[in-house]
Amino acid sequence: MNTITEFAFLRDDALATRLVALGVRVADCEERFVLGSGPGGQKVNKTSSTVHLSHRPSGLKIRMQRERSQTRNRELAWAELATRLEEQRRVEQATVRDARELQRRQTRQRSRRQKARVLEGKKHRAKRKSARRGAGEE
Repeated sequence: MNTITEFAFLRDDALATRLVALGVRVADCEERFVLGSGPGGQKVNKTSSTVHLSHRPSGLKIRMQRERSQTRNRELAWAELATRLEEQRRVEQATVRDARELQRRQTRQRSRRQKARVLEGKKHRAKRKSARRGAGEE
């Protein structure tokens, strides 16, 4: 059961709604909180504010250390997950749409003008070939 209450730890209801619409479940994700690295001094060195978020079904891994707060980094990581999943879904839909459009273009009927143009080209080519044939036999 995938509901907004599953994402009660997020303060942003819009983000929770996005995640539910994408079919993300908390059980499919692994969250780890680790010590940060880089600039920030004592605060970074002694608090586990960096979030590692892994979404098993898609294989996406997100590391968020933008803010000093663990809670804020957690929300940013989930938002990033939603954004990446939406982009992935958009790319998949575009691929399917393009394949369908290609199939439609390949199998559609030619217009009368196109048919006439093709036949005209074939007749022209046949005339040139027949002219060659006659010259070689004599």
